[in-house]
Amino acid sequence: MKELLLKHKQLILYVFFGGLTTGVNAAVYFFVSWGFDASAWLSSVISWLFAVCFAFVVNKLFVFESKSKSGVGKEIVLFFTARIVSLLLNVGIMWVFVDILEMNEILFFVIGQAVVLVFNYIASKFVIFRKRGDKQE
Repeated sequence: MKELLLKHKQLILYVFFGGLTTGVNAAVYFFVSWGFDASAWLSSVISWLFAVCFAFVVNKLFVFESKSKSGVGKEIVLFFTARIVSLLLNVGIMWVFVDILEMNEILFFVIGQAVVLVFNYIASKFVIFRKRGDKQE
């Protein structure tokens, strides 16, 4: 069991911290949406800003254990670029399914987060925090 956990440590940590990031995203989203009666797309943008900052720190330090100091600027640019793409995916899902089609807000929030989680893991593992000497792990 220990070997299995060690073998999949990165994925396990990514899911754990992804859950925490989703929690940050959800808390801010519903605070803005319900507390200020903001639209789904605006709430998504604001919650994204909080979640992406949290995600960069935990992904760099704990999940992918990037020790890069000289390449940190590149990591930040790549991280935020990937997160902008995932933001557009999430906002698009919320706008179409919640604002236009008036479907269940919580359901499509969860669906949007699942899509974002998968996209962000792939981008982080194979592009952003890839060890620069490796082509792909």
